Amino acid sequence: MVGPSSSHTAGAVRLGRMTRAILGDTPKKATIGLHGSYARTFLGHGTDRAIAAGLLGFDTDDERIRDALSIAKAQGIQLEFSLIDLGEVHPNSALITAEDAGQNAVTVLGSSVGGGEVVIREIDGFDVEITGHYPTLLVLHTDRPGVVAAVTSLLAKHSINIASMRVSRRRKGETALMVIEVDQSLPADLVTAVQSLHDVVSVRNISAF
Repeated sequence: MVGPSSSHTAGAVRLGRMTRAILGDTPKKATIGLHGSYARTFLGHGTDRAIAAGLLGFDTDDERIRDALSIAKAQGIQLEFSLIDLGEVHPNSALITAEDAGQNAVTVLGSSVGGGEVVIREIDGFDVEITGHYPTLLVLHTDRPGVVAAVTSLLAKHSINIASMRVSRRRKGETALMVIEVDQSLPADLVTAVQSLHDVVSVRNISAF
């Protein structure tokens, strides 16, 4: 860990890295809203540099964390920080919208909950709870009967054990997000098979952190 606080540095790095993983690429630009104690102390604790380091893919013990803002600028990555109020959300929280060179974008709400541990609470407005402790499959799909069964059947065929699973939707019959944490790494052919399923919009395979 590089910095004065595990929540404000290590946790913030992990929030940035998980956002990068959910996006699936290095962002070309990102807006970061800092809430609660993040908003009050980010300059002194280097929370802005830590999140930038995570978005660049740095680990929590990387000596480049202190220079992450200048490194991002040198790579042409646009970062914009602001102070926001998210209400009753955990005080060490950030709302990050990241966009890659192909204009694919994701908005992630995450909290650093102490000891460098983080929880992703929302992805594009879908309620989730992702810690990064397990390999995680994110499946965006149409909310129809049989989709969940089709995905879990493929996992079973590949002898993949599910540690936890959650499906979040905004409205019945529209788009839903399936979050599956598993006990082992997911092979590429399995991810491709899930992507090819009818009613699946997109798939993201996130390694454990």
